[in-house]
Amino acid sequence: MKYKKVVRLYSNSRISKYYRATNRNKNKAVMLYYANMKIAQAFHPLLSSFEVILRNQLHYALAHHFSDGNWIINQKTGFMTAPSLTYTNKRTKRKVTNDYLLKEVMKAEKKISDRGVKVTTGRVIAEQTLGFWNSFYETHHYALLAGVPCRIFKKLPSGYGRKEINDIIVQVRELRNRINHNEPICFVNRKCDFSYVKCMYSIISDFLTWIDPEIMPSLREVDKVRKIIEKEENKQRQ
Repeated sequence: MKYKKVVRLYSNSRISKYYRATNRNKNKAVMLYYANMKIAQAFHPLLSSFEVILRNQLHYALAHHFSDGNWIINQKTGFMTAPSLTYTNKRTKRKVTNDYLLKEVMKAEKKISDRGVKVTTGRVIAEQTLGFWNSFYETHHYALLAGVPCRIFKKLPSGYGRKEINDIIVQVRELRNRINHNEPICFVNRKCDFSYVKCMYSIISDFLTWIDPEIMPSLREVDKVRKIIEKEENKQRQ
């Protein structure tokens, strides 16, 4: 498709970013726009696996920790309302309560009830976002859970702990948001550059491997990220 038509279909403000990133080469701008789509699409199986595996492993670990398969429902009156979650903000000097987990569980329960079905642990868990599971690696929740969230990793490298895992999940959430909003992921400093997606692929791969070394090999048939990045990068070099 020609540049002029792509601009008309997707808007000048969107496509002009790709035009500038390819040194005002219209053909390469169009190729890069579609390359961005292809790479974003290729990440979906990996991102989906990342979220599902993280969610399930945390559920198993916390169910074991509390000796309660329904911990996500029953802990509304447990660690989710612990006194340590209320503290004084150093900047504003006001009392703040971190009740995010509690609110998200209650919101899920209401949503399920409104559908006219029974509230179950499985349904409550299924309603939670990646941000919810990310919160288990925040300082307050992590301390209340005695470090259990990091026990889901079989092969966590030396020197890695709560902070590093939290940072990785935040980065993955940012990548997913950029993909979902059709934002450029093949740019660095407004220039065509595939280093960001290469880096994020490595980060996600490592994370899943730390949980279980068999995960990445099991995704071989659906994981096309590196292959597509290499192909699109070569097109831009021609």
